[in-house]
Amino acid sequence: MSHALLVIDVQNDFCPGGALAVAGGSDIVSPINAVMADFDAVILTQDWHPAGHSSFATTHSADPMSVIDMPYGPQVLWPDHCIQGTEGAAFHKDLNVDAADMIIRKGYNPAIDSYSAFFENDHTTPTGLTGYLNTRGIDTLTLVGLATDFCVNYSAVDAAKLGFRVTVRTDLCRAIDFDGSLVAAVDGMKTAGVYVV
Repeated sequence: MSHALLVIDVQNDFCPGGALAVAGGSDIVSPINAVMADFDAVILTQDWHPAGHSSFATTHSADPMSVIDMPYGPQVLWPDHCIQGTEGAAFHKDLNVDAADMIIRKGYNPAIDSYSAFFENDHTTPTGLTGYLNTRGIDTLTLVGLATDFCVNYSAVDAAKLGFRVTVRTDLCRAIDFDGSLVAAVDGMKTAGVYVV
């Protein structure tokens, strides 16, 4: 068992009608389900914020999508989304959650955001996913999900830096594409050694 599918944040708040909807976000659910059986393992990530999270614009009485400096670097301030236990934080109803070997939750620390499946946004505090993959002998990852330019991007770059062989299936991702973020993300992933197809 060496090749895992890493499904990033296919949650209601990132799908049409959600608090931070990604255009076409629900369109990838069935195709993701269809490829799950092709992998040795399936891992899902779930954005899981407490109310009043430091990455929320409302916490700072600021405009959504504005950027502030946090101790760990620049932080986009998002609309309130994926609050623990809410319908918005739940996985899309059609996602085959039963196929998952593991579900990893991220962004639950109120003081720091966590785009990557591997580290919080300080790029230092681990989520524990690396250890799980290593103990299972998984060295190759294919990433899909939401959103290409943020959580998929950060997860893919971190995985490559950690020595995993990484592919991002852009046909099974959708992007926010905020202020040129998609082009920058794809360029950054390729520079990090991620195979973007």
